[in-house]
Amino acid sequence: MNTGIRTDRIEIVREIVSGMLEQAPEASLRASGYVHMFGVAEACVLLAMKRGEDVELAAVAGYLHDIASYTTGSSADHARRGAEMSGKILRETGLFSEEEIRKVFSAIFFHSNKKEKHGSFDEILKDADVIQHCMFDPGYISKKELQRFEGLCEELGLQRG
Repeated sequence: MNTGIRTDRIEIVREIVSGMLEQAPEASLRASGYVHMFGVAEACVLLAMKRGEDVELAAVAGYLHDIASYTTGSSADHARRGAEMSGKILRETGLFSEEEIRKVFSAIFFHSNKKEKHGSFDEILKDADVIQHCMFDPGYISKKELQRFEGLCEELGLQRG
């Protein structure tokens, strides 16, 4: 468990993601990508701190999780494509161990599968994704995310309005 945040690695990933988003095919994708991926990264940090997981890697997973969707404009098979892209990005930085890359890869690979439970680190990204969706539009919670969101409200001591 890593509870210390080495902001240099997070900042490098954030800069890479920002650069990739700047190349998004549409301005609306770029804007949505910033809001969503940066919001998910922040929720990942919160949940990792609460659950005693690696805060830094959780932030990295959050920043990268939808990179395939927002840089290509297609969400088809985006979790797998995003995991592959993320692995390549993290290897190219030379800053992450293969174990760390596998951990981030797994979280991104499984993040769209909200119905099944995976490893504790994987669950952080799934839950952070749900939190960002629900915080962005608190008046609408999708049926597929409702049960997970209700569990998060209970875990975090939140009252639904």
